[in-house]
Amino acid sequence: MKAFVTGATGFVGSHLVDRLLKEGVEVYCLKRKTSNTRWLEGKNVYYVNGDLYSNDVLEKTIKDMDYVFHVAGVLKSKNKEGYEKGNNLATKNLIEITHKVKPDLKKFVHISSLAVCGPTPGEKAIDENYIPKPITNYGTTKYKAEQEVLKYRDRLPVTIIRPPAVFGPRDTEILVYFQTFSKGLNSVIGFKEKYLSLIYIEDLIDGIMLAAEKPNHSGEIYFISSDKAYNWNDIGNITSKLLGKKAIKIKIPHSVVFGVGYIAQFFSTFSKNAATLNVEKCKDITRERWVCSNQKAKDELGFIEKHTLEESFAKTIDWYKKNNWIKN
Repeated sequence: MKAFVTGATGFVGSHLVDRLLKEGVEVYCLKRKTSNTRWLEGKNVYYVNGDLYSNDVLEKTIKDMDYVFHVAGVLKSKNKEGYEKGNNLATKNLIEITHKVKPDLKKFVHISSLAVCGPTPGEKAIDENYIPKPITNYGTTKYKAEQEVLKYRDRLPVTIIRPPAVFGPRDTEILVYFQTFSKGLNSVIGFKEKYLSLIYIEDLIDGIMLAAEKPNHSGEIYFISSDKAYNWNDIGNITSKLLGKKAIKIKIPHSVVFGVGYIAQFFSTFSKNAATLNVEKCKDITRERWVCSNQKAKDELGFIEKHTLEESFAKTIDWYKKNNWIKN
């Protein structure tokens, strides 16, 4: 069995590669010249040198694959064109090539995001029937990418996975929260309570594998998510317990968040890298609810969230400490 993985050098992609190798799959990883392969070093993977526009390389590789896992995407960019090229157009190119050279593929699994739906409008968790209303360029271009994939639902077996916020070992996003907390500061955005769905990386990979192996109808979409939504009090209490530290809670007004975002985005114009806290990110983190239901994944895929938030936070923090990303 052979699988081609885009985004294999990243957080989610590298964990997916680990699982595929564990299952005895031959794994082919797309690798750009600038890719950092630290999470793949010493592992029995085959590198495919190129990017999502290296058509000859993609055609030659995909024609021999059984599965394609499209994990790669642009999370931050200096402009709308960067999101469009990295998310929508890149996916369009990949699905077209896959259909051209491997129409009998077992499964094309596209990793999307809860961001395509936009924030949850009410207190009830949204499901896959919700009509997406993205609020950022990232969410919009990931939604357009989904539409490109779904155009082939009658010609290729395709499945779309929409995770909410993902965390776990190797992740650098939630790391900042833990690092700040360990120094005695618990920064909370805004004055109203915020709720969000989360997913631990191991549970997400379980869901992705179930979706790949399930001979279900093509074109299905699944939220692979936690069973419940969490607020920042829940998150802070668990973090405090696991780190063995109390932290001063500081509520940061939305206006300050956006102010910092605009400044960071402005100065990023003089840098080769996009700002981590840009205006797009500010739009996301100031919303009150990002909550989705995993019921469909449970019913149709047999998905089970195996880790409680405390268990998964404990494993994540332990990994950070062992790798000196958080000081003991």
